[in-house]
Amino acid sequence: MSDRYFIDTNIFVYAYDERYPEKQKTAIELIRNASVGRAGVVSYQVVQEFFNVVLTKANPPMRQDDAQQYLATVFRPLLAVHSSAALVSEALQLQGKHRLSWYDSLIVAAAMEARCGVLYSEDLQHGQRFGDLTIANPFR
Repeated sequence: MSDRYFIDTNIFVYAYDERYPEKQKTAIELIRNASVGRAGVVSYQVVQEFFNVVLTKANPPMRQDDAQQYLATVFRPLLAVHSSAALVSEALQLQGKHRLSWYDSLIVAAAMEARCGVLYSEDLQHGQRFGDLTIANPFR
């Protein structure tokens, strides 16, 4: 099993969102460890979803210059999976087999492509397995 782990979008949103201080603390620590230890990864989808939330739906919205800084310092070192036909094909298979939402199936497929042992997410069932990949809710 790999010591690499994948971090879902909701972890990054909680790191930005001050309304849930306990979740924010956990999320910040997980992201910090991912950067320092170089074991954490994300996909292009995570980057897109995060900026969609913090630039348009957060209160207050993230400023453009802060978004550029976040992209450069947080996401670029972690970004390991880009969109591809193979990723979409695997997501389609996962969606059909496990009845996942489309976006969740893309996240799982990306974590599997990156050969991660753990996918940290609040959106999927804690302990659920997809081959060698295990879902872990860091807020439990």
